[in-house]
Amino acid sequence: MPRIENTIDIAADPQDVFAIINDIARWPEIFNEYHKAVVISQEREGRWTEIVFELTNEEGNSWRSWRLVDHRELVAVAERRDPLFPFGFMHLKWTCTAIPSGTRMTWIQDFELDQTFTVPLDTVLQRMQTHTVENQVNIKEKIESGAVKAS
Repeated sequence: MPRIENTIDIAADPQDVFAIINDIARWPEIFNEYHKAVVISQEREGRWTEIVFELTNEEGNSWRSWRLVDHRELVAVAERRDPLFPFGFMHLKWTCTAIPSGTRMTWIQDFELDQTFTVPLDTVLQRMQTHTVENQVNIKEKIESGAVKAS
């Protein structure tokens, strides 16, 4: 199973970083590729929040995803739901861990491509790797500069 895993250290409080990266409605502000983010439902029960949302990228493609956020452990798990294409499945896990300099943010993406998708896996892996690193660096810069803050 293909996997992308990337980590970056951010000089900010882990709770704040976690709150920012899980504020789906603000994703167009912190991610370059999302033109629109709509929260369809959000339910909080104690330490957990379940979120269903729709993202639209710069090309106008939209999809729904589901996310379960653990506010105590600072872990979010998610999956792309509809449409799945170009994936057969896409599961994500994001963690924020306290380190002496602030936060270690790790993103893991496990996925399989749809059998009918014609782009080679190596190309997809390279694109996803590059894209993930760019996103993490962008988020780090925005948080550390104070351009984005936890709500």
